[in-house]
Amino acid sequence: MTVARTRLPLLAAGGVALFAGIAAGEGRLGWPTAGGGLMAVHGPLMVCGFFGTVIGLERAVALGKGWGYASPAATALGGLLLVAGFPVGGAWALVLGSLVFTLMSAAVLRRQWEVFTAALGLGGACWLAGNLVWLSTGAPQAAVPSWAAFLVLTIAGERLELSRFLPPWRWRIPTLLPVLALLLAGAGAAAAGLDVAWSLFGLGLISLTLWSLRNDVVRRTIRQPGLTRYVAVCLLSGYAWAAVSGALMLGLALGEGGLRTDAALHSLFIGFVFSMVFGHAPVILPAVLRIAVPYKPGFYGPLVLLHASLGLRLIGDLAEIHAVRQWGGLANAAALIVFILTILVTVIRARR
Repeated sequence: MTVARTRLPLLAAGGVALFAGIAAGEGRLGWPTAGGGLMAVHGPLMVCGFFGTVIGLERAVALGKGWGYASPAATALGGLLLVAGFPVGGAWALVLGSLVFTLMSAAVLRRQWEVFTAALGLGGACWLAGNLVWLSTGAPQAAVPSWAAFLVLTIAGERLELSRFLPPWRWRIPTLLPVLALLLAGAGAAAAGLDVAWSLFGLGLISLTLWSLRNDVVRRTIRQPGLTRYVAVCLLSGYAWAAVSGALMLGLALGEGGLRTDAALHSLFIGFVFSMVFGHAPVILPAVLRIAVPYKPGFYGPLVLLHASLGLRLIGDLAEIHAVRQWGGLANAAALIVFILTILVTVIRARR
C-alpha cells in the first residue's frame, strides 16, 4: 500500500499530461475542447509528459535506486508546467527528467552489458537529444524523430530481452543491428536537418517489423490462452501499424506537414506505441504499483476500438475527408479513455 501511495502521484501526473495531450490533439482536429490552448505542446505532453513519466517510473523501480525517481518526478512536473501554460519551464523540467533517465540507462548498462540494454540506453539518449532540440529551437516538430526513436528503441530493447526465451539463433543480434542503425540514422539525420530523415526512419520501422516477426516471442505466445494471447495480439497488431507508418514515411520530407504526415505519425504513436501500452499495462502495473490487474476478455474491446478508429482516421487523412479524420481522432481518444476505465474497474473489482 505504501509503495502504491508513493508512486501513484507520479503516475497520476502523467495521466494529467495524457488527458491534456488528448484534449490538445482533439483541438488540432477542430473539435472544441478545453485543450485548445495546448495545441502547440500536444507532442511534448504525450511523449514526454506521459510516456516519459510512465517509462521513467518503470525504469526507476527496476533500477532500485532512490535518485532514479528524480526522472519521473521532473517529467511529471514538466507536464504539469506545460498544462499550466509555462512551456519554457516545462521544457527545462523535461530536459532534466530525460537527463536523469539517460543516467539510469547508463547505470543499467554498466550493471549488465547486453545489446538490449544498449538499445534501451540509446533510446534514452534520443529522448534527451530531442528535448534539447525542442528547447533550443522552440519547435516541437523538429524533435519528433528523436522522440519517436526514444519510444521505438525502448520497445525494441524490451522485446529483445524477452527473445532470450526463444531457441538460440546466431543471426538474431546481427540482423537487429542494421535495424537499430536505420532508426538512429533517421533521428540523426533529422537533427542535422536532412530531408532523408523520415525515409531512413521508415525503413527502420519496416525492418523492425520483419525482424520482430522472426524473433519476438509472440510467435509462440499467440497460441496460448488468456492474458498471454491478449498481449500477443496487442503486439502483433502494433507491429502491423509500425509497418504502415514506415511505408507512409518513405519519401516524406523533414518538416513536411499535411495529412500524410498525420497518418504516418499517428500510425506510429497510436497504432504501434499504444498497442504496446495496452498489451503491457496488465503486466507492468502490478510490478510498479503492486496492484492486481487480472485478465478479462473485455480488454479486447478498447483494443478493437483503437485499431478501428485509427483505420478511420487514416482513411480520412489519405482520402482528404476532414469529417472522417475528425471522427476517427475522436474515437482514438475514446479508445484510450475506455481502456483506462477498463483497467480501473478491473483493479477495483479485484481489490474488493
